[in-house]
Amino acid sequence: MAFKDNRDFIAALEKTGDVVRIKNEVDWNLEAGGIVRRANELMAPAPFFEKIKDYPAGYRIFGAPLATHRRMAIAMGLEPDISVRDLQLEYERRIQRPIKPMIVTKAPCKENILLGDDVDLYRFPAPMIHDGDGGRYLCTWNLDVCQDPDIEWTNWGLYRRMILNQRYLTGQCDSYSDQGRIFHEKYVPQHKNLPVAVVIGADPICIMVAGSSFRIGESEVDYAGALSQAPVELVKCETSSLLVPAHAEIVIEAEIVHDVRVDEGPFGEFTGYRTPRMLEVLFDVKAITYRNDPILTMSCMGMPVDDAGLFRGIDSAVQVKRFLKQFAISFTDVSVPAEASQHLAIIGIKKNYNYSVSRLFNAICLYGRVPTTIVVDEDVDVFNMNEVIHALVTKCHPVNGILVREGERVIPLTPYLTSKEKLASTGPKLLFDCTWPLDWPKETRVPPRMSFAEAYPEEIKQKILKNWKTYGYK
Repeated sequence: MAFKDNRDFIAALEKTGDVVRIKNEVDWNLEAGGIVRRANELMAPAPFFEKIKDYPAGYRIFGAPLATHRRMAIAMGLEPDISVRDLQLEYERRIQRPIKPMIVTKAPCKENILLGDDVDLYRFPAPMIHDGDGGRYLCTWNLDVCQDPDIEWTNWGLYRRMILNQRYLTGQCDSYSDQGRIFHEKYVPQHKNLPVAVVIGADPICIMVAGSSFRIGESEVDYAGALSQAPVELVKCETSSLLVPAHAEIVIEAEIVHDVRVDEGPFGEFTGYRTPRMLEVLFDVKAITYRNDPILTMSCMGMPVDDAGLFRGIDSAVQVKRFLKQFAISFTDVSVPAEASQHLAIIGIKKNYNYSVSRLFNAICLYGRVPTTIVVDEDVDVFNMNEVIHALVTKCHPVNGILVREGERVIPLTPYLTSKEKLASTGPKLLFDCTWPLDWPKETRVPPRMSFAEAYPEEIKQKILKNWKTYGYK
């Protein structure tokens, strides 16, 4: 089942007990952020704030839309209790069949239109999310739409945006991102501003796809259609030719100014740490369109798990698998645990010669995103952290099993990077080889594992399983 908007999604979450309607008046200044952070850390239902201090009735905030695998499954029309492995497999299956969008001329996001001097970003209850943030962040669960003029490719991305005043936003536009590449390579040299639409409160699948790592030239809106199994409805902006999700709550039409930089941050990020104040680009807002009784969507980044870490874990695993297939590397499965903030990939391989792990490491370094990799034999379930940790401490040789490469492409928000490495977006990558060496005589050097599945005869296992409840277990 596809949800055209968050209103239908919230209604579905109510049926499964995965949202809480909070009717108390909640302060946009830290209280809302604190509630969302606490809900994330407990993996509790999503908070839906129905009354916001200083704002009219009807102005609401929906926090942590996809901060549990249950909510991600519901967004995709799946059973809430589906396993992470099966959720990832369904995600991977669906993106094989992209669905083109549908262009419409009338849309809910056009119910109210503000132009010119009527533009006022403070009209919406942008929260002060963490103590120590540099300002109120209107955009933490949103998608930016821009276009590459040379290949006529429309890019979607998920980036934070902080309010400067009624008319201006600021936020990240770094050259390692697709939006940043388009801006810095194709607009700045020509002294031109980049038209952009910042979309708040699109349906959960659209936001999920915007934050995923599809390749240059691949259409994110087509993949959103694939995951929803229905075409996304798009409508044209008021001040540019950009197309935006028609059922979004708020659309901010702006230009990224080519020659101005302003202070942005600090901000509590997905790594679990606060990032420092930085010089970032300026968004000159030209228009705002929004629905009646708008719902502002927000994420509260911090210690895992939160929205971005969860769905990006699923997407990153799928993208790593796509990448490894290009190098003809045999693998059993890939997992990127949500708890690792996108910094760890666990890869099971079918080891067939001594250099298969080093070949895999070469490929992972080219992939660019995941800085740490654990490689396990095919008998280890990459989704079972008990098995993975056991393999790490019993099979990874402290000298021979740890590989390090320096000067590789990395995400500059990674906390352990030096200032120089962050500036260059390059740094070290690490691999733990938790596989048995092929030159070991298996019958004498490779010890058998002692588990229920492997250490007992089949008839004993079946007897125990058959009598499990009679033993007193559920």
